[in-house]
Amino acid sequence: MLNADTRQFTLAAERDPPMVVALMPYTPRHRAVALGVVASMLAVSALLAPFVNLQIGRIDSFLPVVQTVMSVADLLTATLLLAQYSVQPHRALLAVASGYIFAGSFAFIQTLSFPGSYAPNGLIGDVYNTPAWLFVLWYTTFPLSILSYALLKDKGKISRGSTTADIAITLIFALGMMGLLSWLVITQVEYLPKFFTTGLMLQTSLSNQFNIGLTLLGCFVLLVLFASRRTVLDLWLMVTLFAAVPNFLVAAYAGSARFSVGWYTARGFALIASCMLLSVLVTEMTVLYSRLANALVMQRRERANRFASIDAATAAIAHEIRSPLGSITLNAETAQQELVAKPLRLDEVRSILEDIGRASSRINETITSVRELFKGTTDQPSMVSVEDVAQQVLRLLQHELQFNEVLVETAFGTEVPFVNADPVQLQQVILNLLKNAIEAMASTPRNGRRLNISTRIERNGFVLLSIQDSGTGIVPQDRDRIFEAFVTTKPAGMGLGLAICRRIIERYEGRLDLGKSGAQGSTFEIALPFVG
Repeated sequence: MLNADTRQFTLAAERDPPMVVALMPYTPRHRAVALGVVASMLAVSALLAPFVNLQIGRIDSFLPVVQTVMSVADLLTATLLLAQYSVQPHRALLAVASGYIFAGSFAFIQTLSFPGSYAPNGLIGDVYNTPAWLFVLWYTTFPLSILSYALLKDKGKISRGSTTADIAITLIFALGMMGLLSWLVITQVEYLPKFFTTGLMLQTSLSNQFNIGLTLLGCFVLLVLFASRRTVLDLWLMVTLFAAVPNFLVAAYAGSARFSVGWYTARGFALIASCMLLSVLVTEMTVLYSRLANALVMQRRERANRFASIDAATAAIAHEIRSPLGSITLNAETAQQELVAKPLRLDEVRSILEDIGRASSRINETITSVRELFKGTTDQPSMVSVEDVAQQVLRLLQHELQFNEVLVETAFGTEVPFVNADPVQLQQVILNLLKNAIEAMASTPRNGRRLNISTRIERNGFVLLSIQDSGTGIVPQDRDRIFEAFVTTKPAGMGLGLAICRRIIERYEGRLDLGKSGAQGSTFEIALPFVG
């Protein structure tokens, strides 16, 4: 169940949907994947807990490789977040981007200072305390930046100024702070509290205090995010913070047991945490790009389809309005003659004017109906099952079929192959035929209203969908003209439905025919070439 705030956020997102992945509301699929990642980390932690202090060999290249990858991943994540800010400038994105800049920078600098990575005593710092302080700065600035994000994200602080200037200021601030703090713990480390006294195995009490403090800070930020979780970014930042906790717990519990099972596991979790949001952003941006590309293709197809549909209907429209226009012209000439005739016959003139009015109304109704008919058409062929589409239409018409007491019988063939057609337009064709069948049975006794729908495979490589009603049938003189535009057997019909349906089916190299019609009802058949 969603709480009130979540429902309001969802409704707001529906009214004004976010244009970037980071601000998109998370879905049940996102939540399931995130819970799966957390459950996997908990299972691994429980499995390895008894062996946390077990030394498994020193691999000096492990840390520089892992933390270099982490640094690259964090900085790429920051780049993507800043790019998303340029699209939708929400200031909270700058805060979380700053956190990833801090994390990526301190991860790489700590690698340079760590003993055994690039040099026996590291390239910078005092061998022991500088790496420890860089670790503290790494895991202090990141959660504090996420906390700033959590406090800003629901306040709707949208930047109205230059996004380029905002990004530049953020970069200057983050890199400036990182440079200042790094200089402090590298060159002035002797003035700072000590984490180690003589050697890596002799930790001071301050070390455990910081580890516990960093654990509490991470858990606090995690709870704040959990209380205000809304978006994809919220969800995966929580997973990222959760994955960082083992670093502190291992350090607090195992002390300085580097190159142990716990130490390697904690660094592995940290690597997962760094790559987590990057993977999600890249994946979701790819999906978003795919949807955007599909939307553009659909828009182009829709535009082309509208022109094609208009061209197809132009001849029929011209035929339909030519007759009333000719009548208007003839009546106008006759009215002119009557006006100069002696004596003046007003009744005849009035009758002529009424005829002109009716002809004009017919033209107007024709044009209006055609415009409504072709409004919003789309065309996106894909492999679809005729049976599945027919069943969807039956579900749509379930209430109408029950109301009209129509008994539906289906006889779908087994393993009917797919056809290549636009599922939406194919649905509209079947819907039109079924509605016609329901209307044709209106005068049939209620206990005799039957609708049979069946499919079969023809030898010529076609899938045949048959729709048979038990209505009154179509009179012989109309059977050859039923698919012509503006030919209708309905008192209020325009006669365009079947004509358009046939054009849609023919567009996919199929056919729509009247199989048979008589006193026992009519059978319409859709034949489409199957794929494969």
